[in-house]
Amino acid sequence: MKNIRNFITIAIAIFSIQSAFAQLPDPGFKIDHTTAIVITDPQNDFLHEDGVAWGAVGQSVKENHTIENLETIFALAEANGIPVFVSPHYYYEHDHGWAFEGALEKLMHDINMFDRGDQLNVHGFENSGADFLGPYKKYIEKDYVTVVGPHKVFGPEQNDLSLQLRKQKVDKIILAGMSGNLCVEAHMRELIEDGFEVAVVGDATASAILPGLDGNQTAQTNYRMIASHVYTTKELKTAIKQAKADDRLGAINN
Repeated sequence: MKNIRNFITIAIAIFSIQSAFAQLPDPGFKIDHTTAIVITDPQNDFLHEDGVAWGAVGQSVKENHTIENLETIFALAEANGIPVFVSPHYYYEHDHGWAFEGALEKLMHDINMFDRGDQLNVHGFENSGADFLGPYKKYIEKDYVTVVGPHKVFGPEQNDLSLQLRKQKVDKIILAGMSGNLCVEAHMRELIEDGFEVAVVGDATASAILPGLDGNQTAQTNYRMIASHVYTTKELKTAIKQAKADDRLGAINN
């Protein structure tokens, strides 16, 4: 009888937890003149079919239409005066001398992912795996886009992203890019801890899908649990249009 009572108690607890998550609140995200877009790692090694990580992330990229959705976001930003900050991932020659690495760090170093000579050396950078995907360059080269220093592991703790955002009086972040369960999620967590309000565009990310490991599912779950809101690219387009109609969206330095 005691075992039956314990079983019933556990079953009720599990049901209560499941019910609570089923009713997980969506705090929402209101786009205004303090909003910027942050895009992580829009680079060939992730997004080009010849990139060294394509075998792991390609399925997720295709399913989410990540390449097309990221370009849509760049175009939306340009059309509506929303500043964009790109946080790239570069490994210089001296980074290969690290004395220890995590699992994915070791993999990235082993396959020479995001490699370039050093921060002063751009020899061979053009169209390399570390370079930006071709269709995005026409946006990234414009003055509404700020390319910050590279992050070295997953999050922006060691680059100047937060500084650049604060200096332009940004309070709210719309986050997208690669890779969903690694750099995007790490940026989301750190930016939230640093006091920014963060929304994620779920279908403008993608993640590695490996045997027994579905990075995309993990990422999408954590976006929903942690961010203020998760958009689709289509929903973001509508939200920006509404913000403009409500006169909430203007030049960030106004």
